[in-house]
Amino acid sequence: MAGSGTPQPPQPSSKPQPTSARPVPPAPQRPSVSPPPVRKPPQVLQINKKEEQLRLEREAAEARAAADAAAQRATDLENAARQARGEEPLAPQRPAAAPRPVAAADDELFDMSGFEGLTMADLLGPGDRNKPRRGSAPQAQAAPPVPSRSVDDFDFDEEAFLAALDEQDFVGTTGEVVSGTVIGLESDGVYVDIGGKAPGFMPKKEAGLGVITNLKERFPKGLQVEVLVTREQNADGMVTVSARALALRQSWEKVRALEKEGKVLQVKVNGFNRGGITCDVEGLRGFVPRSQLQEGENHEALVGKTLGVAFLEVNPETRKLVLSEKKAATAALFQNLEVGQLVEGQVVSVKPYGLFVDLGGISGLLHQSVITGGQMRDLREVFDQGDRVKALITELDPGRGRIALNTALLEGQPGELLIERDKVMAEAADRANRARNVLRQQEQSAG
Repeated sequence: MAGSGTPQPPQPSSKPQPTSARPVPPAPQRPSVSPPPVRKPPQVLQINKKEEQLRLEREAAEARAAADAAAQRATDLENAARQARGEEPLAPQRPAAAPRPVAAADDELFDMSGFEGLTMADLLGPGDRNKPRRGSAPQAQAAPPVPSRSVDDFDFDEEAFLAALDEQDFVGTTGEVVSGTVIGLESDGVYVDIGGKAPGFMPKKEAGLGVITNLKERFPKGLQVEVLVTREQNADGMVTVSARALALRQSWEKVRALEKEGKVLQVKVNGFNRGGITCDVEGLRGFVPRSQLQEGENHEALVGKTLGVAFLEVNPETRKLVLSEKKAATAALFQNLEVGQLVEGQVVSVKPYGLFVDLGGISGLLHQSVITGGQMRDLREVFDQGDRVKALITELDPGRGRIALNTALLEGQPGELLIERDKVMAEAADRANRARNVLRQQEQSAG
């Protein structure tokens, strides 16, 4: 049986063998492994954490000190103001105490293993020796007193300040009249320097009243012009300006002044339509209705002729300028009249409140209160319709076409017209001189 089958490997003996007789097998070869990364010791990490905590606490203390100083400054200013008003000063405010750090575990608070071999100077770092320490008393964290400073202590250049304001001055409010210089021309308009960040642009149609065919001749470079801002700055800082809009505004202002004075204008007829004729007045289109013409039946023949006209309506908002040739005839008579003048006319109408007197194309009102200084039962006791009357002008209103007359001032004594009317009328010229002195005295006392 020993020679049959698979031979068995030799079994190790359970008995210990001598060391010298047992050969030492070679150490197995292991694959090479890179050394682990160098890590900072726990002490270094703990020191960095403590330094970061100290830095944050220092910054918090500085912020609190600055806030306390600002609060104290505000209290000082308020007390100064209250003292100027005679009021009691405010009670001094104590600085808020610094918040205490959140307590950590005892092992973390009292673990000093990370600080072995370090001095206090090393922990505070350079430049931090005068900073408040952790755990010190609250008064040690207070900031040094901030010296008060007046306005005079600060550097202030008034001229530089005004120059900065000028640089920020916005030019170009809608409706503003500005002066500028022509700096460029284009086929569709003119560039005008008005002192803004960008020049103003004036379209060709806004270059003036009427039609302008040659911009170069009308607006040479360097020409000083006045324009009206019609549109404010766009994204490029450019504004739109107009010489025409400014001319129209000035024309309307001039026309309104002429209307107030009751002026009569000489205008040239340049067109007609079914309702009347048209003309030019200070660059504005005026209209004369057929009913206000002396020869309204054949108004087409008036084109090219010159007429004297007065104002019926002046409205810049609706751009209505209505004129009258008939009113001009009346206005022309007003130009020959003045307050204190002796005039003669015929009574054309008797009303309960007075008499209307025709003065040769215009009517004056002789009010019942100024006919005589005496007591009248009826107006016809003195004057009746068709009578000739001499009277003094006491008021003129050309705009409304009104003339106020007075005969009582011609009386030597109150009621004289009731007794000797013919004598008063015959001596009216001499009596008018005396009456004018009375009018002047009345004007001086009223003024």
